[in-house]
Amino acid sequence: MNHHLSSREHKAQNSVVPVGEVQVGARRLVIMAGPCTVEDEDSLLKTALAVQASGAQVLRGGAFKTRTSPDAFQGLGETALQMLAKAKEKTGLPVATEVTDVREIDLVGQCADILQIGSRSMQNTVLLKAVGRCGHPVLLKRGFANTIDEWLAAAEYILAGGNERVILCERGIRTFENSTRFSLDILSVPVVKSRSHLPIIVDPSHAAGNRELVGAVARAAIAAGADGLLIEVDCCPDATKVDGRQTITTGQFAELMPQLCAVAQAVGREL
Repeated sequence: MNHHLSSREHKAQNSVVPVGEVQVGARRLVIMAGPCTVEDEDSLLKTALAVQASGAQVLRGGAFKTRTSPDAFQGLGETALQMLAKAKEKTGLPVATEVTDVREIDLVGQCADILQIGSRSMQNTVLLKAVGRCGHPVLLKRGFANTIDEWLAAAEYILAGGNERVILCERGIRTFENSTRFSLDILSVPVVKSRSHLPIIVDPSHAAGNRELVGAVARAAIAAGADGLLIEVDCCPDATKVDGRQTITTGQFAELMPQLCAVAQAVGREL
């Protein structure tokens, strides 16, 4: 399958996506960290300041959430965006947050520097076309039941709309293995690198589903050639409503960063 705009044939050199002063896809790896879902202002700010102190360059946090069950917490929406805006003002960190509906794009774009397309939305072509028309960088997560070809085809929708600022994110796929939440396809990193000029980062949190496994997966992703990581971090993960089990503490994040730095240096990158 030929994905012209995302392919190496279309562009041989690696694309670098600017997010403010941050460069995704450059020699320096980009670490995006923060809570899965924004739940209250105090814990968000505490977490944001902690991840910034440890070296994160982007603050992640969910405002609008697509959940498997309609009974699950769906996020605080616009209220969460206001909290993220305050955290951004306090820390200076650019913000990455998910957009789930075309009607949210303008609202989310007023706060967010990166619009995330979640795994469940990867083949929502109406949404993909809409973010393709906006000027914001887009973080496109791989659908948990999608091939690499389908993932690159989704990126093509965004690129075809005129938005060249696309960042791919591997977050694990569903297989028969049930010892982890998803199976992280670590080979997708070098495969994508061989086929596409787009930068690719890895989300170790959703793949692992267990905070004790996150560090190992994060180190492996950098060793495999990823351009960065999207990690769920919270000051009090056990008190959160969403994905607390897979969220590492701010202390664990501080311990992990020097390890990631060492792996990065071993493969010719820096952190």
